[in-house]
Amino acid sequence: MKRWTIQKHNHEEVKLLANALKVSPIVAALLISRGHETEEKAHQFLNPSTEHLHEPYLLKDMKTAVNRILKAIENGEKILIWGDYDVDGTTGTVVLRKALEILGAKTIFHVPHRFTEGYGVNIPELEKAKKCGCSLVVSVDCGIRSFEPLNWAKENGLDVIITDHHLPDESNGNPPALAIINPNQPDCEYPDKNLAGVGVAFKLAHALLREKRKENLVKSFLKVVAIGTIADVMNLTGENRAIVSLGLKDLPKAVNYGLKALMEVADCTGEMSSYDIGFRIAPRINAAGRMDAARHVVELLETTDFDEARSIAEMLNSRNRERQKIQQEITALAFLETKVITSKNFIVVAGEGWHRGVIGLAASKIAEKLYRPTIVLSLENGIAHGSARSIAGYHLLNGLDSCSELFEQYGGHAAAAGMTIRRENIEQLQEKLNDHATANLSADDLIPELKIDAVVSANTLSLD
Repeated sequence: MKRWTIQKHNHEEVKLLANALKVSPIVAALLISRGHETEEKAHQFLNPSTEHLHEPYLLKDMKTAVNRILKAIENGEKILIWGDYDVDGTTGTVVLRKALEILGAKTIFHVPHRFTEGYGVNIPELEKAKKCGCSLVVSVDCGIRSFEPLNWAKENGLDVIITDHHLPDESNGNPPALAIINPNQPDCEYPDKNLAGVGVAFKLAHALLREKRKENLVKSFLKVVAIGTIADVMNLTGENRAIVSLGLKDLPKAVNYGLKALMEVADCTGEMSSYDIGFRIAPRINAAGRMDAARHVVELLETTDFDEARSIAEMLNSRNRERQKIQQEITALAFLETKVITSKNFIVVAGEGWHRGVIGLAASKIAEKLYRPTIVLSLENGIAHGSARSIAGYHLLNGLDSCSELFEQYGGHAAAAGMTIRRENIEQLQEKLNDHATANLSADDLIPELKIDAVVSANTLSLD
């Protein structure tokens, strides 16, 4: 059952917009219902271009970050780029590393292993970076809640620049970084808060290339930025729409061997759509971090050898098939666990040894079918690693913040999050989150909404 919500329109507004754009009233009504009620907004939505990419220096701390990186390049310092292991993080790592390479920087990269290191920045790898001569670390799609590792970095003379889009910790503020580029941090006046992690990394790359009069290269990065943006399920309006539209348009013409090999194994030919990325390309990229090591994605997109690119792409294809099989098994087990839960508005299920690479996908399936915010936890040696997915009316991170004392670590967004928690705290977590969800969700919120953009009379339709 779904709850239908029919958008009401002012017929005069619809008529005015239709006349201004020279489109049908139906199209005008659709545009208005999606928030493009003025001629300027509608024109931008219908005709995305590079003009709709915002000024990168509107991001707080951008100037500080650019100056420090340019100084590192000038002095021949070694820079570590630290990316997350999902599509957003790996594509962002590739974008930033390529931009720095163009500018002559000495870089290495690190993408943590999901199972042996977990999410975010960690001290052991920072120690290794310090020992191998790195003096500057730039994070991609992570770092905004890495307090302990960044305290260590500061104490040991390692400069850190955070690029991230995850929500900061409201209670503890920001970690001690030299610069933090995150549109969602306090006092950042950047006009578009919906950038993906790769989008934030791209803005830094854009600013750096401009400083060295290489801004003409910026558009060439949009193919990879589009993939990360779609894969991270970001809102495709505003700047994201421009990024994705322009990137998709250029993807079939890609000369990057990794992209060509990926499209080949995914059977993507001709014009590309967001569906092709979301359901064909992205799952194969994500399979690297879910099943093995995400660094393979960076290697794929950086190689200049097509045979190597094809070999890595075929390996990712195989990993994706393996992921699909395991996902089905774990999702079935997780659904069995939900059957013993009664009258819960927040679902928490846990299983011993469940594959950590697919628990987020299982959480998505449960949240979609039962329409409740959901956490799926994988238990191992008394510690549970979890992934959460939410529903439209519930801010997931606010829920986790309400019981923050129970977690070893956690972070995320309104719609998705990850966490680590001790086994003995799981029962209390279920109770507290259920209480929080019950207090913040109405009966209507627990019924999926079907938004009707416009009501169309049969006599207004034609084959034209």
